[in-house]
Amino acid sequence: MSVAEQITKHSGRARNLTHSPLVGFIGLNLLLSLAVFGAFVASVDHWNAAAVLIAILILVNAVWISGGAATAILGLLLPKERTPAAPISWQPSEKTAILITLCGEDPEPLAAYLACFVRGLTKADLAAKTEVFVLSDTSGNAQVGREHAALQPLIDAGLITYRRRTANTGKKPGNIADWLHTHGDRFAYMVIKDADSRMTPASIKEMIWRLEHQPNTGLLQAGIALIPGRTRFGKHQRIASRLLSRNFGRGFAAWSGKTSNYWGHNAIMRITAFRNAAKLPDLPGRAPLGGAILSHDFVEAAWMRRAGWDIVLAPDIQGSAEDAPQTLDAFFRRDRRWCQGNLQHLRVLGSPGLHALSRFHFITGVFSYLAGPIWLLAVALLSFGVISVSGVAPVLMVIAALLAPKICALIDLLPRARTWRRRRVILRASLAELFVSALIAPLMLIRHAGAVISILLGHDCGWKSARRQRLQIPPGWIEGAAGALLLATAMTSDIAGAPWLAAIYLPLISAPVLVPILNRGVS
Repeated sequence: MSVAEQITKHSGRARNLTHSPLVGFIGLNLLLSLAVFGAFVASVDHWNAAAVLIAILILVNAVWISGGAATAILGLLLPKERTPAAPISWQPSEKTAILITLCGEDPEPLAAYLACFVRGLTKADLAAKTEVFVLSDTSGNAQVGREHAALQPLIDAGLITYRRRTANTGKKPGNIADWLHTHGDRFAYMVIKDADSRMTPASIKEMIWRLEHQPNTGLLQAGIALIPGRTRFGKHQRIASRLLSRNFGRGFAAWSGKTSNYWGHNAIMRITAFRNAAKLPDLPGRAPLGGAILSHDFVEAAWMRRAGWDIVLAPDIQGSAEDAPQTLDAFFRRDRRWCQGNLQHLRVLGSPGLHALSRFHFITGVFSYLAGPIWLLAVALLSFGVISVSGVAPVLMVIAALLAPKICALIDLLPRARTWRRRRVILRASLAELFVSALIAPLMLIRHAGAVISILLGHDCGWKSARRQRLQIPPGWIEGAAGALLLATAMTSDIAGAPWLAAIYLPLISAPVLVPILNRGVS
């Protein structure tokens, strides 16, 4: 069997069964959503206008959380097949550009990584078929000077090509578009990386090999792990990623098939596909919902899919990672920008010719931020006691849907741990991740609600949110105030002692203590 036939058999099997995993995903989602919704409906003592409103809100969010559960269940149930790896002696027939975009990030870690990375390209027999470009949009004399000093040895040695734009038109997409105009004709493929993302030469070789043997694939997105955390919060994110990503990514790749998504970096794409299909529109009106699209990656993937190219996720590729925000404040700043970018997708949702799954990706991106305000509104209405609800069945169903990805991950991981010691480590890590996630979830709810309200009021966070707030508020105090208000409201009704409500307002009230603890560095 030829190499092309092997890769078609394994990676193409997902394509042949695209509708089967997708139907399974839809069926599981509907079943779980109706279970959550039905449990709430059965618990309502007396129906009125408020009860109908809360029921609608519960149903909408039930579909959202059930999507995550359905994806994880699929990842657990589907056959665990790995695409054959690139032969050791194989070399690409076409040239690949490796683009690293840089905009004000610390250049020293990047320079150290690139020094090792380019040596690795030689060892992997990729040096003759790859070229590394650092595309900078950095401004400010001091930061530009640091950048030049850090990268100059690599430039002098001919290991990288460095270019800094003085006019940052179009931000990151504009930077890549400028490179395509000046250099794109010399390459067949390009790998997109951010300054804080890491990929091994072996992972890039694997991606080039797959793209060369999948002529219909326009973009191949690698799964992304996290670099070891430097704070308690950073460590928590990495543990969550290591526990959950493998199984969840397998399920997502299965039901999305050849209409998967692009996450903005750690991906390889066919230059012909990207150049012809990924021209971003400027949205009518002013920011935050108009102007340049902040979350450009989803749109670029949808445009390429519309042009007939496959967009494929490869969760099994090893050696792909990124750094994550190490403090909750930094996380919330990035999340605010993502929230604005995802809400902008409502403006392109109705674009003609888009694949149905591309539209679905837009919708799920939007609901990843609308879910928080919806839960908050439902909790507020319940706290005011405007309806009477008996029993804990709805809460238990929601908890079950939220826990499903974590349980599926454990079922996947534990049998692969060959010793009891490793299994104990996995179980301890899972319990710790569950505990910290439960504490952080109400904080996310408040922040997402605040971000959505801010955007609807017309506040633009820009491409990169400001590092300093105009009003300096100690970490956790916004969430603490929201928790106190929620508790005070609940005290006026007969549900003040409900355990599910305590799981929300207790982490919020403790946020002024919790957030600094999570932000603290670890050795």
